[in-house]
Amino acid sequence: MKLIWSPETASKAYIDTVKSCEKLRESGVPELSSAMAAGWDAKLIVESWSHGTPIATSLGLSMAARHTGGRHVCIVPDERSRLEYIKSTRNAGIMPEVVVGEEATVAVLAGVDFLVVDCKRKDFTRVLRRAKVSPRGAVFACKNACQRNSSGFRWHGVVERGTRVVRSVFLPVGKGLDIAYLGYGVEALV
Repeated sequence: MKLIWSPETASKAYIDTVKSCEKLRESGVPELSSAMAAGWDAKLIVESWSHGTPIATSLGLSMAARHTGGRHVCIVPDERSRLEYIKSTRNAGIMPEVVVGEEATVAVLAGVDFLVVDCKRKDFTRVLRRAKVSPRGAVFACKNACQRNSSGFRWHGVVERGTRVVRSVFLPVGKGLDIAYLGYGVEALV
């Protein structure tokens, strides 16, 4: 089974994200992430977030989940981040599921269709390693990729065994967006 692209759903999520992010004055990554998650009909959309980070990407991913009928889950490192995130998202009119800490993330990260991690987080590679790709495959994205220590980062080194990097690309969107399309299981190895 493969991810199937839907340009109609992608464009609807993109337009809704543009409208919802107007007040935030941040563009690029939220709209692109929203369009990609919706276009691939992602049913489990996961992001990592930490204290002090803007929520524009969360708005976009929530719009995508609304269009696909999927779940949007946010992983935060601690209680302080959880409280700030809930307050910010509630003010923006969205309410994704929020999971705190590493132990809880293992169950959440099973069957991921679309994942966005922030390279500003020290543990971004750990989140990537723990994510279990859905049987349809997945799209993983690293935002703020220009800020990570680029020496040694390779998609092949941070995805689970049995997962194949079908294609990856670095886009000069925001502060860099590194995206990988992943295949999983027997079909991924062919």
